[in-house]
Amino acid sequence: MRQWTLEERYRILKGPEDIRDLYDRIQGSFYRQRYHVQPITGLSSDPNGFAFYEGKWHLFYQWCPWGAVHGLKYWYHAVSADLMSWENCGVGIWPDTFFDNKGCHSGSAIASGDDLYFFYTGNHRDENWVRTPFTCAARMNADGKLEKLEKPLFGPRDDYAEHQRDPKIIYVPEKKKYFIFIGAQTLDKKGTALIYESPDLLSGWQFAGQLNVPGYEDFGGMWECPCIVRISGKDVLIFSPQYTTLPGRGNSTNHNVYLIGRMDYDTLTFTPESDFQYLDYGFDFYAAQCCANVEDPDKAILVSWIGLPDNHYPTEEEDWEGSLTLPRELRIRDGRLVQTPVSSIFSFREAELDPDLQPAGADDGAQEDTGRLLVSGAQLPRACELEAVFQDGSADLNLFTRKDGSGGFTIHYDAAARLMTVSRTGMEKRFNENVFETISFSPETDLKKISAFIDSCSVELFINDGEKTFTSHIYPTAEEHHFAVSENARVKVWGLKTTVTDKFVV
Repeated sequence: MRQWTLEERYRILKGPEDIRDLYDRIQGSFYRQRYHVQPITGLSSDPNGFAFYEGKWHLFYQWCPWGAVHGLKYWYHAVSADLMSWENCGVGIWPDTFFDNKGCHSGSAIASGDDLYFFYTGNHRDENWVRTPFTCAARMNADGKLEKLEKPLFGPRDDYAEHQRDPKIIYVPEKKKYFIFIGAQTLDKKGTALIYESPDLLSGWQFAGQLNVPGYEDFGGMWECPCIVRISGKDVLIFSPQYTTLPGRGNSTNHNVYLIGRMDYDTLTFTPESDFQYLDYGFDFYAAQCCANVEDPDKAILVSWIGLPDNHYPTEEEDWEGSLTLPRELRIRDGRLVQTPVSSIFSFREAELDPDLQPAGADDGAQEDTGRLLVSGAQLPRACELEAVFQDGSADLNLFTRKDGSGGFTIHYDAAARLMTVSRTGMEKRFNENVFETISFSPETDLKKISAFIDSCSVELFINDGEKTFTSHIYPTAEEHHFAVSENARVKVWGLKTTVTDKFVV
């Protein structure tokens, strides 16, 4: 793995020609995505500034242009009319002031009046590399012109650790106030969120206090990317606890969870209705953000980074890494979030393909409790949707297998234990083996359906129409584009059109 110097990681991007050769080389990668937002070069990580404005969906992401490394961060801008056909717009926010001299880190957006407002963490470091995080703001008008405020809205608090970042802006009509939630760490290294309030978007911000979540006073060592959204009269608190291991998550110390409950803005207390839930059960899902200015009171729209901090992926060797998930619609059912892909994805289906199921070629392809596996003789498209509907009982669905059904990304459901186990140990390209390669979890109800959205280097599973989701990077070789499924399944496959232009715009 390449070792980067500080000078290389924090080099200033002067113009398109600095990275044109890198872009041209990356276009030849076998793993460039077809319908997921991805960086034109280098690293993409957290989604930022996700908002509906002037009839379009605006989405930004943290971007380091030089390679698959965390260094000087920019906000890169993409826009869509349907949440699927994304067009590159170039850099939206540059690290070009004293307050963000070492990066424009994560944040959010909100539309108000004729303008779209952005709130982000300015990462300032002095000559001794001491960090000071500032909460900064910018405004974009309908012509697309974006201007930063000359000074931050506020700086860090000395009574908390230096980790204070990722402002999430919301408006609470009953209070006639705006609130900003900041991910933070206490001086005794416990994760929390800080809350600021103001009647105006760009001035008058005051520290309101620390978020109180009963029962979660010692839950992780830092809460990144706090996000709060209201769905069907309930408040949903989403955040990413770090520096802790959690049940069923192997050695990973980075997670994305949610709580459903009630937020009291007078006491700054979020009262959960039940225990925390994982937002996604997969290997690679982090820093989720909900879209601002969604008018439907019964749903939110969410997008996440396909990746985890500190993890490494095979495309790092090609000097790029990262994707964002499909935008998802979030609803509440039976006290849990249900996630489904945005409906516009189905308009990009190509003709339904014949899965051509044939008996598996080897006796060891059988499962004792489900019968012999069937294997597709035809390759799966590199960009496709696979739907498997299961009858009662245990079941298997193995993606990215070889032609004889061996190996692959395996999904096994044990009906007696109501336990689903997903593993990528059967893949030829293995990575992050020391973190986790196998995860088990329990669906809310017996397994009936899996919808798998497959792209060149990712797979997103929606289980039982979104009761649970599972997101993973995956890097199949040219021979690993088949699948096997147990005999109690009915399978449909559709190719999916390319929706991301990947145009070189800086």
